[in-house]
Amino acid sequence: MRYLITGGAGFIGSHLADALIARGDEVTALDNLATGSLENVRHLEGNPAFQLIVGTILDPALVDQLMADCDVVVHLAAAVGVKWIIDNPLSSIQTNIRGTEIVLEAANQHKRTVLLASTSEVYGKNGHGPLSEDDDRVVGATSVSRWLYATTKACDEFLALAYHREKQLPVIILRFFNTVGPRQTGQYGMVVPRFVKQALLGQPLTVFGDGQQTRCFTDVQDAVRCVLALADTPKAIGRIFNIGGSQEVTIQGLAERVIAMTGSTSEIVYLPYEQAYEKGFEDMRRRVPNTTRLRETIGFAPDSDLDTILRRVIDYFQK
Repeated sequence: MRYLITGGAGFIGSHLADALIARGDEVTALDNLATGSLENVRHLEGNPAFQLIVGTILDPALVDQLMADCDVVVHLAAAVGVKWIIDNPLSSIQTNIRGTEIVLEAANQHKRTVLLASTSEVYGKNGHGPLSEDDDRVVGATSVSRWLYATTKACDEFLALAYHREKQLPVIILRFFNTVGPRQTGQYGMVVPRFVKQALLGQPLTVFGDGQQTRCFTDVQDAVRCVLALADTPKAIGRIFNIGGSQEVTIQGLAERVIAMTGSTSEIVYLPYEQAYEKGFEDMRRRVPNTTRLRETIGFAPDSDLDTILRRVIDYFQK
């Protein structure tokens, strides 16, 4: 089968391309290289099963052309990263909403299956127990740009589900929880690569806020394995799935673990959110996924332990 991956030169997209090609599929990657990188797919150059198109999902004619030539589209292209979103609010809205609309329009025209990448950010400030796919969203004021990403991705989900209900378009929604691994950059606010780079360079690890907020991190290989299984499972169509690990850790604890695993002499410094991002910035205290639906549908969920995930990232940066 031929897969179209929007955002295919990005962190998750490039790992997904590797996995698809390894199992015998063909991949066309569409990426504008705003946050993706040619280095992520350099090793695929010359592979007859891979094609990179440098372009944008905001180009309807290009998206339609590529959609006509594929069997399945995995829509990963988006404005990502807290820092990027805050610095580029208008283009983020256009990419995340209009870009997704263009992808869904083309997919509907050619009746292609769509796997839509969403995010745990859509839950907003809902910090109750492990979050299930149908739990309430709790987001802040529109004047706080922190909630722009969560809101645009929720709009993407509404669009995809509307196409499914009204047009019978086969869609599957993937809610990723803090996916990390090799090739990820800390440039746009991703905490694990930022901590690892700081530790290896002997720089202070900057923890935003008090460090007691908790997260669960997902190995990118686990996430890709889930995406492939969902793509091959007809009963996944029309549904939303949390894709995330279960090992909860405070951000302070994460920093301490990175220091220990790298043997670094770095110290931990705490930076108020307003200095790190913008005045009025808000964050959620806890974000833990309930992956029962995922397990019941494909038989497994991400299960790599945190030390294994961190070791892969550390080894990547050391090389």
